[in-house]
Amino acid sequence: MTLIVISGGLREPSSTRLLADRLGAAVRAELGAHDIDVDVEVIELRHLARVIVDAMLTGFAAPELEAVFDAVAGSQGVIAVTPTFNATFSGLFKSFFDVLPEQTLAGTPVLIAATGGTQRHSLMLDHALRPMFNYLHAQVSPSGVFAATADFGAGGSDSGLTERITQAARDFARQLRASGPGPHRDQLDDELTEIQGLLSGAH
Repeated sequence: MTLIVISGGLREPSSTRLLADRLGAAVRAELGAHDIDVDVEVIELRHLARVIVDAMLTGFAAPELEAVFDAVAGSQGVIAVTPTFNATFSGLFKSFFDVLPEQTLAGTPVLIAATGGTQRHSLMLDHALRPMFNYLHAQVSPSGVFAATADFGAGGSDSGLTERITQAARDFARQLRASGPGPHRDQLDDELTEIQGLLSGAH
């Protein structure tokens, strides 16, 4: 099983990337307990910022970005993690999903997560992230994870973050096992071509 982890962190080091890595490891462990091997690939959007903007301006994706699209389309699940800005996802994070080809995430299980300064922003999971992925026709996992700055505090105390990650990973792994293999990019392209052909023939 292939799992794509999308990190929208903008800095290095990044708490967003840290949360993304912990979620990926937790999901791998949950699936491993059911004898399912998982190949986890992490995509850091900050490395793709220029080609994402170029795709928005020109309508065409560079080969580097096209390869990422193919990886997402060929995966069985996606973990999407963004920093919080003004109580919503970052502009770079949203821009990536704006240029992602339509229907790429249709039917794909997605685990949503975010980082932010305080727990006051945790509602952005349900007010911003979940609606966006529902619009993209993804199968959004019921348990998202929000991690505030205090969750990464010193002394080994993470304010229950480990438990939240474990629960979210358990729910997502269950969803992945139930959904089975998802459609691949070439299948999606074939379906789109067929629909376009039917529409053109209807005129």
